[in-house]
Amino acid sequence: MPSELNLILLGPPGAGKGTQAERLRNDFRLPFISTGEMLRANVKEGTELGVEAKQYMDAGDLVPDDVIVRMVAERLNEGDAEDGFILDGFPRTIAQAEALDEMLAGLRRRVNAAVLIDVPDEDVVQRISGRRMCVKSGHNYHVEFDPPKRDEVCDQDGSRLIQRDDDKPEVVRNRLVVYHDQTEPLIEYYDGKGLLRRIDVSRTPADVHDHIRAVLATLRMEDDV
Repeated sequence: MPSELNLILLGPPGAGKGTQAERLRNDFRLPFISTGEMLRANVKEGTELGVEAKQYMDAGDLVPDDVIVRMVAERLNEGDAEDGFILDGFPRTIAQAEALDEMLAGLRRRVNAAVLIDVPDEDVVQRISGRRMCVKSGHNYHVEFDPPKRDEVCDQDGSRLIQRDDDKPEVVRNRLVVYHDQTEPLIEYYDGKGLLRRIDVSRTPADVHDHIRAVLATLRMEDDV
């Protein structure tokens, strides 16, 4: 692979970005940086940036871009990110993408590719709204793709299965509206830079993974030219 492999995962909620990121992390030994998890970790650990972010969160406000960018910069300076990274959940807007580009340029680094895992809205609603979780231990199911043996009952501990509020169809559709309004413009942004790589998602997760690996192999050859 190139000396660095710096990837951004794009796509709507429920597109399977987390599944593919986990596979890529294992393939290339790169850190998977979910900005949501990074933000929660900073708040939990009481870091300087975490304390600053918590003030906004407690007030019900969005954490400003500059705080998130500084968190990302600190994270990318850690040793495990020297050979690259996989970013999910950031950037979410054009302004964040521009801030990321500026920050990486200051580190003499750049984004190698933005991998788009796109899924139609109705498929997203089906995927997310079908999720069920047991109330006792958090075991996960899907009413269509991975159903329990007995309706609404966990196979492992017999506890009741519930649908989380975030997984209800009306909430998912609202999340999609935000995605189309704020994040979807990044597709054109990275396409204009020649960095967008579209992934065929009409296959199984394993085939999607193979497609991404093939795309990254092509990227390696492009970088070697």
